[in-house]
Amino acid sequence: QVQLVESGGGLVQAGGSLRLSCAASGRPFSTYTMGWFRQAPGKEREFVAAVRPSSSATYYADAVKGRFTISRDDAMNTVFLQMNSLKPEDTAVYLCAGALRSYGNYDKPNAYTYWGQGTQVTVSS
Repeated sequence: QVQLVESGGGLVQAGGSLRLSCAASGRPFSTYTMGWFRQAPGKEREFVAAVRPSSSATYYADAVKGRFTISRDDAMNTVFLQMNSLKPEDTAVYLCAGALRSYGNYDKPNAYTYWGQGTQVTVSS
């Protein structure tokens, strides 16, 4: 079993930055694909970014490419999401997720086994 706890959300003005963290505990973290998703009220859960084990590859949704950066620190069992140039449409609950496989789908929620509770990000215009 793996527990994921997100932190770092908050209220920020458009154009600002936030850094989200996701701390993992339980089973070894380094072999998992880790992802960030977001969900706004009334909308489906949406892929944001993912990172493979050993940071061998990273993936981003088109909506955040060039603005967000995903990274991981396996020694700290933590994955990060640096969010720059935030826009009001980035407002959502951001959720961290862990997938047992190091290959295959990375942008679909059903590829992930473990989920955090989420952290709210609100971007004001």
